[in-house]
Amino acid sequence: MSLPDRWTVSWGAWVLLAAALVGQTACIDADEAAAADAEEVEFRALPDARLPTSPNQIGPGPAFYGGVVTTTEPLAAAAGRDILAQGGNAVDAAVAVQFMLSVVEPQSSGIGGGGFMLIHLADALPEETIVVDFRDVAPANATIGMFDTSHSSDVKGSSGYAVGVPGTVKGMLYALEQYGTMSRAAVLAPAIAAAGDGFNISSRLAGDTGSSQLRLETTANALNKGYYAEARAVFRPGGNSLPTGALLRQPRLATTLQAIAARGATAFYSCADPSGIAAAIVETQTATRSSNSGGRGRMTCADLANYRLGVFDPDHANPDFNHAPVIGSYHGHTIVTAPPPSSGVFLVQMLDLLERLQAQWGFSIGSGNYEFGEVGTLNVMQEVMRAAFADRGRWLGDPDFYPVPVAGLLAPSYIQTRANLITPGKRRSSFSAGSPPSGPIAQKKPGNGSAKEREGVDTTHFTVIDEAGNVVSVTSTISDLWGSGLMVRGRGFMLNNQLPNFNDDPQGTAADPAANDVEGGKSPRTTIAPTLVFLGDELVAAYGSPGGTGIINAILQVTLNLIDHDMSLRTAVLRPRLSLDGGGSGTDTEIESGFSSQVRSSLEKMGYDFDSTSSIGAVQAIVTYPGGGQQYGAADPRRIGGVSGLDEH
Repeated sequence: MSLPDRWTVSWGAWVLLAAALVGQTACIDADEAAAADAEEVEFRALPDARLPTSPNQIGPGPAFYGGVVTTTEPLAAAAGRDILAQGGNAVDAAVAVQFMLSVVEPQSSGIGGGGFMLIHLADALPEETIVVDFRDVAPANATIGMFDTSHSSDVKGSSGYAVGVPGTVKGMLYALEQYGTMSRAAVLAPAIAAAGDGFNISSRLAGDTGSSQLRLETTANALNKGYYAEARAVFRPGGNSLPTGALLRQPRLATTLQAIAARGATAFYSCADPSGIAAAIVETQTATRSSNSGGRGRMTCADLANYRLGVFDPDHANPDFNHAPVIGSYHGHTIVTAPPPSSGVFLVQMLDLLERLQAQWGFSIGSGNYEFGEVGTLNVMQEVMRAAFADRGRWLGDPDFYPVPVAGLLAPSYIQTRANLITPGKRRSSFSAGSPPSGPIAQKKPGNGSAKEREGVDTTHFTVIDEAGNVVSVTSTISDLWGSGLMVRGRGFMLNNQLPNFNDDPQGTAADPAANDVEGGKSPRTTIAPTLVFLGDELVAAYGSPGGTGIINAILQVTLNLIDHDMSLRTAVLRPRLSLDGGGSGTDTEIESGFSSQVRSSLEKMGYDFDSTSSIGAVQAIVTYPGGGQQYGAADPRRIGGVSGLDEH
């Protein structure tokens, strides 16, 4: 007997058992999802499959056929699934998911932040992938040295000048209007209901209500204006953390979402709108930490009104090629990922390096000493990570302000130059940024690669496929956990703290800024990299991850697991990971448990130093067999994830 046509999967119960229980998960009926914990539900197998080996291959059963949504929160997955069930397409469902995450995962994502969206329309070619860059930008009054002070990163990141002009609302509504089929009211309805009526909070949200970011500035004064208390009143009532399962109502957020549903982006970006949302954003970000009198936000009503998306759509009369997707290949698959200031180019660069190294040295990842978790595999993965992050630190910036040499960084001659620095079985002492073929790049000053990485790990990712095969992959963020710690007064949502992701210490000058120096209207670089995988012209997988600088490393490893190690989707997501985010001699490798102690010892003898960590990324993924219409989803147990699908048999 088949499972119900509509169901939601929650992964929370398996965080500690995932390695031992590959192939199992917790399944919960959609109507019960809001009230039940994963530990209390029936366990069933989740449809799972490897990548197809040909575009016409028929996938194994059981599988979904009517669409799949994978997210970090089961309630958001259920909201997207319900939109699909109502006849909406993948874009409709993705927009519903994003607004629902603003309600149920406010510590990581929300309408006060930004991100990247990739849209693949069924039957489109890989190069026709649509990009919506809704990344936060610096206000016009931002200056190159604004973060070059002695204050700690925590103080800078929780002062009002850390807040970038948010792009999520405009990005979601643009996608809905251009590629969706449903009304704003319909796709926002689940989020409005959850905010107004309340929902039972997850264990992750409950734990995060204890964060120090919600306990800032407990005494009101002229600098903090008492604004830091706004979030405490919602998430720490009476000064106490919320328990798992607590019913959380957010009526002010519901009112904000209702205004957006009624009047669209104008409600959020116009200070003249009767909702008062935009004016409240501007006022709230003028608050700063008591120890940082120079940290008042610089955003104005004009900054909100002038916010512009970066959109690439090849069907538009004048496609914006600054925001065209980055396209590469790996072992017969086409890889499509987000453009700068995303780090997608360095994901593709790492894959190019690995393919070149295998051809040059005569080994194959997936066999012998290069099977999963073996010394050879982990050695070459770490070396390509180090090489890529050295280049990233120097060359990555906002392409509307700085001519990032994407083509040069991926040029075969340059890949060969970088590959020549790597010897399998050895650890190079250090990697410096290279000099890719650059064209106009020589006219601009790059960074020197020394800027400290501080990007927050509390991002979110979700992936949606509908029955027709349209796919949306979105990574969005407010940067650090709870963003700036500032909730917009009376409006119920958190403001991001994206701007300290610019260089603290400017690498250029005001007249000639470097790639990631602060400039008004510019986006800081990010490791966000939603990714699509094609076999021929057919999309076969889509995924992405939160996780700060670990994002592209997590995506790299899932890609290798699927293509080289021939793992099923769920196994590929569950397997342990490591991550390196710098080329220097003293950069340590973060590593999850699950790797052999003997292998780790061998790597330490090569010179690698390891820092144990509980999680690297949280990949939300789908695999599809275009030949038969079978669809599969996996949500990473490193977070409380959700997979929700239609028409399973």
